[in-house]
Amino acid sequence: MRRVVITGMGAITPVGNTVGEMWESLKAGRHGFGLIESFDTSRIDVKVAAELKGFDPTAYGITKKEARRMDRYTQLSLAASIAAVEDAGTRFEDLDPFRVGVIIGSGIGGLHTIVDEHAKYMEKGPDRVSVFFIPMMIANMAAGTVAMRYGFKGANFATVTACASSNHALGEAFRQIKHGYLDAAVAGGSESTIEEFAVAGFNNMKALSHSEDPDRASIPFDKERDGFVMGEGAGSVILEEYEHAKARGAKIYAEIVGYGATGDAYHITSPDPEGEGASHAMLFAMQEAGVTPDQVGYINAHGTSTPLNDEYETIAIKKALGEHAGKVAVSSTKSMTGHLLGAAGAVEAIISAKALQEGILPPTVGFSVPDPVCDLDYVTEGARRCQVQVALSNSLGFGGHNATLCLKKYED
Repeated sequence: MRRVVITGMGAITPVGNTVGEMWESLKAGRHGFGLIESFDTSRIDVKVAAELKGFDPTAYGITKKEARRMDRYTQLSLAASIAAVEDAGTRFEDLDPFRVGVIIGSGIGGLHTIVDEHAKYMEKGPDRVSVFFIPMMIANMAAGTVAMRYGFKGANFATVTACASSNHALGEAFRQIKHGYLDAAVAGGSESTIEEFAVAGFNNMKALSHSEDPDRASIPFDKERDGFVMGEGAGSVILEEYEHAKARGAKIYAEIVGYGATGDAYHITSPDPEGEGASHAMLFAMQEAGVTPDQVGYINAHGTSTPLNDEYETIAIKKALGEHAGKVAVSSTKSMTGHLLGAAGAVEAIISAKALQEGILPPTVGFSVPDPVCDLDYVTEGARRCQVQVALSNSLGFGGHNATLCLKKYED
C-alpha cells in the first residue's frame, strides 16, 4: 500500500482565482457573495449568489478558439488544472503516460451550453444546434480536456454524484495510486450553473437562500439558515505516489490517508435524519487511515446552510466521533465560498490541506443565532490558530451520496 501526497493545487473560486488568494480571503473571513449580476433576477426571488470575479480563460494559456468550444465548467476545470500542474512543477514526462490519470467530477456538466443550444433549437430549428453541443455539455469533458492538454493516458473518467462529485474524484484517484494502478493523477471538480434556469430549479425545490443580505445569506449551523447560496468554480489537485514525489524534491502540502464512500438509500434530496450514511463515510475514512476519532482535529463540514443538512450532519459527526465530537473544530467554508456543487469537495480538500500545513483553521462566518440542534464547535470566532495532525472533509450529495476524505499533516 503506497502513500499518496498532494504536490500541486489550483483553485478558482468566488473568494479568489488562485489558491493563495482564496486562502487569504478565508483566513480573513471574507465571503464572495453579492447580488446576482450574470442574469436579470426580476422573475425569481433568489437575488444573491457567489459569482466569480474577473475570470479570463486566456490568462491560463487557453486560446479564445479553445474557450469558445468549451462550456464554462470545462474552462474552469482546465484553468484550475493548469494552475495545479504548474504548482507541482512537473508534467510527469518521466512517467509512462498510462500511469498518470485524470479524474474530475461535475454534478451537472455543461448547463450553460444546454440552455444556449436549446434556445437556438427552439428559435431557429434543429439545423442551428452547434456541432459542438454534445462534447461541450457532457459531464466527462473536463477530464478528457485536461488529459488531452498534457497527454495523460491513465484512468480517465468523471464522477457525477451531485455535491459529492469531486470528493469522490479525489478518493478514487487516491485509491488508484495507493493500490498501484497509477503513479500520479489530476483530480478535482468543476461547476458553473449560476443561470436563471438552474437557479429556478434549485429554488423551486426549496434549496436556496432567499436572503437579500449577502452577510446573512449562507449561514451554516445558524438557526436562521434558510438554504444555500449557489457558487461557481473549480478545484484541482495533483496526487502523487510519495516515493516519486520525494525523489524529485516536490513540495508536499498534505497526505491523503483515507477515503469513505457510502449511500443513504433514503431520499432523493434529504439526508438520512439518523446520519447513518454520512457517519459511516467518516468512520470508513478513519478506518482506512488507521486513525481514531480522538486524533481528528478538524472537520471541513459539508455545511450547506440548509435546515436539514446542518442538523443531520451534526448528528452524523456525533455518531462517527463519539465523545470526541464536542472537542473537534468543525467549520463550513461554504459560509464564504458559497456552495460550489460538484466542485465543492475538491476546493474544500485544498482548504483542509492548507489548514493542516499552516496550522490555521478557517472559520464559519456570518454565524449569530445559535441553534440547539447544531451544538458543536463551529469556529465562529474567526480563523483559529491550531496545530492539527488529521482532518476530515465531508461532501454529501443529493441522491444520498456521501464521501469523506481523511487528510494528514505531511511528515517525512
